[in-house]
Amino acid sequence: MLQTLAPHHLNAHITLDDLAFSDTSELVNSEQVHGWIAQSDAKKAATFGLDLQQPGFNLLVLGEQGTGRTSLMLSAMHESATKLKNQQSKSHDLVALFNFEVVEKPLFMRLLAGSAIKLRLAMDNFIRHLVKQLSIATIESRSDHKDENSNNDADKSQFLSTITSFIAEHFAVMQQELDLTKEKYPVFAHYLHQLQLDVLEYLEAWQPTVGADGEKETDNLLEGLVNESFLGRYRVNVLVNNDNNTDANSCLALNSAVPVIYDNDPSLQSLFGGIESASESSNIPDFMRLRAGNLLRADGGMLMLHLRDMLEDQQNGSQMLEKLHRFLRNGNLKIEDLGGSATQSTSFANADTVLPVHVKLVLIATRDDFYHMLDEKPDFFNYFPIKVEFAERIEANSANYAAIAGFVAQKCQQFNCSHFSAEAVTILIGAMQRMEEDQTRISTNFARLERLILESAAIHSSVANGAVLISAQDVKAAIAAKQARHHYVEEQIRDSIIDNELMIQVHDKVVGQVNGLTHIELGDASFGSPVRITARCYAGSKGVINIDREVQMSGPNHDKGIFILQSWLSASFFSLAPLSLNASLVFEQEYNGVEGDSASCAELFALLSALSGKAIKQGIAVTGALNQFGEVMPIGGVNEKIEGYFRVCRAIGLDGKQGVIIPKRNQNHLLLDDEVVEAVRVGMFHIYMIDHVLEGIAHLTDTDAGTADSLGNYAQGTVMGYAQNMLSNYRKTLESNRLNLTDKQAI
Repeated sequence: MLQTLAPHHLNAHITLDDLAFSDTSELVNSEQVHGWIAQSDAKKAATFGLDLQQPGFNLLVLGEQGTGRTSLMLSAMHESATKLKNQQSKSHDLVALFNFEVVEKPLFMRLLAGSAIKLRLAMDNFIRHLVKQLSIATIESRSDHKDENSNNDADKSQFLSTITSFIAEHFAVMQQELDLTKEKYPVFAHYLHQLQLDVLEYLEAWQPTVGADGEKETDNLLEGLVNESFLGRYRVNVLVNNDNNTDANSCLALNSAVPVIYDNDPSLQSLFGGIESASESSNIPDFMRLRAGNLLRADGGMLMLHLRDMLEDQQNGSQMLEKLHRFLRNGNLKIEDLGGSATQSTSFANADTVLPVHVKLVLIATRDDFYHMLDEKPDFFNYFPIKVEFAERIEANSANYAAIAGFVAQKCQQFNCSHFSAEAVTILIGAMQRMEEDQTRISTNFARLERLILESAAIHSSVANGAVLISAQDVKAAIAAKQARHHYVEEQIRDSIIDNELMIQVHDKVVGQVNGLTHIELGDASFGSPVRITARCYAGSKGVINIDREVQMSGPNHDKGIFILQSWLSASFFSLAPLSLNASLVFEQEYNGVEGDSASCAELFALLSALSGKAIKQGIAVTGALNQFGEVMPIGGVNEKIEGYFRVCRAIGLDGKQGVIIPKRNQNHLLLDDEVVEAVRVGMFHIYMIDHVLEGIAHLTDTDAGTADSLGNYAQGTVMGYAQNMLSNYRKTLESNRLNLTDKQAI
């Protein structure tokens, strides 16, 4: 039974009684956590996965952009890092040192957080003092050389003894000050011993250059000793610095026990590190060219990545994912020259610089990207056993209203803007429901809500009315302003209809013609617009021909709708099957292609009108999808379609007879603007719901649709009866033509 909707059915209704506050300033000091609005399941999964410290329990976070998946997960990672700090879990620094025993392979050493920089400064200080000692020894050597009775071997022995004493004393003090004693760091103690031997061997092998006059050129000696080729080996390459007093990339969790890093622009170098290229004249030691990536920086902690960033990297995306897959499988990280060519690589660049690394990965992805990659690399996600699902919508109830209001209060405080009245909050919630197209659900796209909050605050500030609170009118003005910024294309289409360039009729009745409704999406803007659908019928055997499909201007979903229409038509007139029918359907003046099955009801109505000869009211537009049993299924964009058609009718002239027919199953999706609701209230526009296609054709033609008896016959005077008679006549015409053709062939 066709149902006419009253104004109160056309929108969700949130009363002030549903909100336990007068304005959002009352919620600022609320203890309720609003960041995880309606994401309780996601929060439980995230907390469980982050607190689970065993290797291999990485997190896969699924959700759409704007649901808070990144910011909320980052906050959860920081909270988990704080827990680990309370559990006295220690982060560490990583340094690379020259390996005196295997020069091609650097020596890696992990230190307590904050120690790496101190060690680097201490070794730089050692180098400066070493140069100073060498300078003093050189001067003394020159002075001794002037004494003819001096013994060169004794002088050299004294020289080496002095340097040895200096090194031993300096290292003893340094180890004590940095708490790098032999008991705690035996590897470092061995390194210092090797360093001392290297210095002494280098100095012992020295022979002063003798000039033309027989004098030793000690100045040249000093110049040779203090160059970077000699001293650079004793420097410290700080690969990872987890000093809590620094935050180089604004990614590190300050004052936490473990690093928390968010790589929002991943590359091969940023993730895996690399080896800086060196020119032929460079005297920088090879181990000093090593650079750590975020995987190494996050060792012992957590690293957040976006899957899409890697998938969309056309140049290195597949290589990044493959290397990440190997890292997850092996738990080891190899620093290699990722940018250099084979001709530029050195033996050092090809050496094994493999480090065991323990990182908990948090991979953010949309469901589409996840399922796409699941087909490409199904085993990749075996290393992400903890799935965190972010809901895209929540129930419309008082508890969630309060949570959203708390979110609004937090944003007002964060951005230092005026607070919202309770009535203004109801409009914000309504906008979130409109985003979801559901009176019983609210969208969780809080990124858009935040933008609407700021736009409403800007509108409020620009209106000098002296009001302290942001009102409902301010929010409505912000919504209207956004629509106005995107109305150009819709306005051009509407002007074409008014100028009769696009032929849309909203008055009178016409046979075989109906107004369908299209939904046009342009980025973040969308609107509805009517399109004329026409049908012509005559005797034949080809069935229903969709002209848009024949010229390849329709998509698979629309073609599916046409086949369903044909099936329903044949089943409805089974007594005449196969139907002796040629019928053509077309979207008039549609040149951009047709997709979707939401016009299948309108196409059927045009076809039944053409068959029965009953005219259709042109003021009533139709949207709805059809199934094989004639039931009308819900469609998307119902609000935009209704509002777009209403604006066209208003521009041409409302006469109280215009309206739309929508599926009954779309009733809860209605969240129409105030203009449409008011027009319905005063009787100038109407919204009808149908559950079966025959309800729609009966209303459009003001004629009973008719029902079939046991033999498949319809009563005379009904739409289906008229159509059945026409199909019967078509059959007779074909049979008569066939007999005439047979007679002519016989003659």
